[in-house]
Amino acid sequence: MKTLTRNELNAMLEQHEDFLLINVLSEDAFRQAHIPGSYNIPAADKNFIHKVEQKAGSKDKKIVVYCASFDCSASPSAAKQLEQASFTQVYDYEGGTKDWKEGGYPVKGEG
Repeated sequence: MKTLTRNELNAMLEQHEDFLLINVLSEDAFRQAHIPGSYNIPAADKNFIHKVEQKAGSKDKKIVVYCASFDCSASPSAAKQLEQASFTQVYDYEGGTKDWKEGGYPVKGEG
C-alpha cells in the first residue's frame, strides 16, 4: 500500500486519472462530508471486497481509499484488506476528509 498526500490526490483528480476514490466510513459519515467524486463503500461492510471489485471492474484498477483524518484507522485497514485480496494498485489518502477540507479543497455533504 502506498500513501498519498492531498496534493498528490488533487493532481490525480485534476489530471482525470482513471482511479476509484472510495470513502470507507459509514453511510452517515459519508453523508456528513466526503470528497466530491468519491464512492461510499464502508470498510466494515462484510461484502467490502466484493463491492469494491464490482465498482472497480478489475483488481488491477487504481484504488484510493480514505476516511476521516490522519487519526482514523479505517482507510489503512481497508487498504490492507484490498491488498490481501490481490488488488494491485492500492493507495491510502491518510489525511482523509479533514485534511482535504483544511487544504481548501471542496467537500460535499450535510455537515
